[in-house]
Amino acid sequence: MEPLTLNTARLRLRPFGPADEEEVYAACQDPGIQRWTLVPSPYEREHARTFVGEAAPAGWREESGYAFAVRLAPDGPLVASVGVHLPGPGLYEIGYWAVREHRGRGYTTEAVLAAARWAFTELGAVRLEWRAEVGNHGSRAVAEKAGFRVEGTMRAALRTRDTLRDCWVGALLPSDLGLPSALPYLPDVSGAV
Repeated sequence: MEPLTLNTARLRLRPFGPADEEEVYAACQDPGIQRWTLVPSPYEREHARTFVGEAAPAGWREESGYAFAVRLAPDGPLVASVGVHLPGPGLYEIGYWAVREHRGRGYTTEAVLAAARWAFTELGAVRLEWRAEVGNHGSRAVAEKAGFRVEGTMRAALRTRDTLRDCWVGALLPSDLGLPSALPYLPDVSGAV
């Protein structure tokens, strides 16, 4: 897929590139990002260089993941990272982190919603999953503000640095955003568990 840019009222979401290396490196020095995400720890300059110069562009080329640098529009500072990934055929998952200095202003939620709308309307996603290690309350708050429904806890479902951890899982459907689905959806109405 050809890389593209998304815009919201306050933000510009564009593919990561080499010019983002310094800001990605600086953001990922945050112990919270290293603790709660899958970025390497310790996070070295080479990790940032490889991510912005190789991994992120390869995801777009191979249509396996779409990583966006989230900036205050039009060319402001990096405030977050949002990515839509395809962990398997027909599966779509969203992940994100926020730059510490820009947390608490709704930027990540706004970016997640923009990426979700794009995934539903342009990629044909019929379900977008969010996962976070149990205890990552910041990620859960963003997901819930964006409309994700937390569906439960999965045991040993998140592999972080060769350790299996329990994770929360939630989902967003096109109908949650008032969008049509690419496939019909017949929800359980029986009330059965």
